[in-house]
Amino acid sequence: METRVTEIADGVHQLSTEVPGAPVVFNQYLIAADEPFLFHTGLRAIFPAVLEGAGRVLAPDGIRWIGYGHYEADECGAMGEWLARAPQAAVVQGVVGTLVSAGDLSDRAPRPLGDGEKLDVGGHVLQWFDTPHTPHGWDAGVVYDATTRTLLCGDLFTRLGPFDATSTDDVVGPAIHAEDTLGGSLSLHPTSGATVRRLADLDIETLALMHGPAFSGDCAGALRDLADDFDRRAAALA
Repeated sequence: METRVTEIADGVHQLSTEVPGAPVVFNQYLIAADEPFLFHTGLRAIFPAVLEGAGRVLAPDGIRWIGYGHYEADECGAMGEWLARAPQAAVVQGVVGTLVSAGDLSDRAPRPLGDGEKLDVGGHVLQWFDTPHTPHGWDAGVVYDATTRTLLCGDLFTRLGPFDATSTDDVVGPAIHAEDTLGGSLSLHPTSGATVRRLADLDIETLALMHGPAFSGDCAGALRDLADDFDRRAAALA
């Protein structure tokens, strides 16, 4: 396995790894700030490839913050490996995620962030937003880089198969197709659409997908269209 490295915004690097036989490609995002921030650790199985990719951007030993959107192997499976490699690193997650998972799983005390709380990592100001059960997981959340106007949006807009690092093409249609194909990946509830729609109020230039390209286009419109699809699905279940 080899990790593709692409700078998708100023100082924001996409680390993309295709795993043979997996239906999706796995992205991590490394922000080369004064206090480097890694979003998603990746699976333990791909840690060597992701580590090598990160090393093309900066010295991995210097990573200061390790974040993830919700507890899942591809999001935080290699947490222990990264903490061992980066001795000054600490895990960053929401208050709920810290309480139910990271507080026990992390070998060092994590840094909990409340809804809307900001973290200045030096050259980039990051902001955590709770998105409970959206797309899945009580601890779910996203990170907004206010400096580059990039939303690290995790499993929102999941796409099947390989993709270019960046795109201006539609990301909503492929996400709808992925959910129709996989079935049941969303934890749909009455406020699913509203949770996503709130993110559309941010000033976003790039949507940094975990399983898809970094999208530059009408980001607010894409979020609202995805929210409408969530509402449609929730209504159908009701």
